[in-house]
Amino acid sequence: MKIRVAVLFGGRSVEHEVSVISGLQAVHAFDKTKYEAVPVYITKQGEMFAGDAVGKIEEYRDVPALLKKSWRVFLHREQDRCLVLRYPMRRFGSSLVAEIDAAFPVTHGTNVEDGALQGYLKTLSIPFAGSDVTASAVGMDKYAMKALWKECGLPVLDCERVYTEDYYSDREAVLSRLAEAAPWPMIVKPVNLGSSVGIHRAGDVAGLREALEYAFQFADTALVERAVPRLREINCSVLGDRSSATASECEEPISHDAILSYSDKYLTGAKGGGAKGMSGAKRKLPADIPLELRERVRSLAVEAFRALDCRGVARVDFLMDGESGELWVNEINTIPGSLSFYLWEPVGISYARLLDEAMRLAFKRQREQAEILYSFDTNILAQFEGGTKGGKGKR
Repeated sequence: MKIRVAVLFGGRSVEHEVSVISGLQAVHAFDKTKYEAVPVYITKQGEMFAGDAVGKIEEYRDVPALLKKSWRVFLHREQDRCLVLRYPMRRFGSSLVAEIDAAFPVTHGTNVEDGALQGYLKTLSIPFAGSDVTASAVGMDKYAMKALWKECGLPVLDCERVYTEDYYSDREAVLSRLAEAAPWPMIVKPVNLGSSVGIHRAGDVAGLREALEYAFQFADTALVERAVPRLREINCSVLGDRSSATASECEEPISHDAILSYSDKYLTGAKGGGAKGMSGAKRKLPADIPLELRERVRSLAVEAFRALDCRGVARVDFLMDGESGELWVNEINTIPGSLSFYLWEPVGISYARLLDEAMRLAFKRQREQAEILYSFDTNILAQFEGGTKGGKGKR
């Protein structure tokens, strides 16, 4: 009997479209002799839809038309069964769309990759692939991520965190503090976005002001750090969990600017690159770096992955000074674009095998958590004689 997996993609995020591409890539890459993938599209309003059209990339050229020929659904737990049900439920006949064994979130960005969707699935006791709630949340917050890595002894760039309310209450004081904290030029980015959304380079105070106000359009907190001279970016994927993890081949994305942009990642790849997601972006694969540096990147990637207690497949991005060779861990993507399958193929792991391993890890976590006590038998409620003030209300 095949394992039925609900592949969730889309969501209320600026990375919505990229997630659709990544999600549908995964849907069609599952080993069809072992799995039955059930595509579930999450709209920008957070509504879930299923149906035949949801699994076809060409249907997303006209999303309103797609939704009209699909069913709005919700996930439901009924005793030991995980169900995808129509909403609203039918008065007559079955509302069942699919009974699933697990979920596979292939979502990017806030509200879906940051622990929110993972918490929803965990509340419903639905096994799911990828990192758990805490790792997902920390992996999305660039400041918390850096702080934890620094505590673990990993090389990271020092940074400053700026809140919207602090900036707009006293712009000049914030700009003055930042100008003293790091040398020019600086990089400004939203604290919790990926896909290079909202990132600007600032060479002076005027540019810093512009970059901050641009970043605040996407998040209420910005991160400011010094720009790396002669920048080269190196990426490496990791697969596993806290007990065992391995690294992929390394890549060097090709940028058309001082920093790798959204356009570089998704819009300027080979013909049809926009429909290929990150797999269509321009890159050197393997990265043109010495063997010793390659092994250092791969080792640090695994350390960074395990420091955050990640699970499944993730991608760790590095910054490197192209002249000195100095290396810094920049960020982690707990659900990377295209699930970074293209980084695993050079080391002999197919996309289907990558998905299979991610699912194995999902079921492993479910078994481990089933052995943990989540209830504590007590007669405290039986002792209540009235009132709801608890111990404080007793005299």
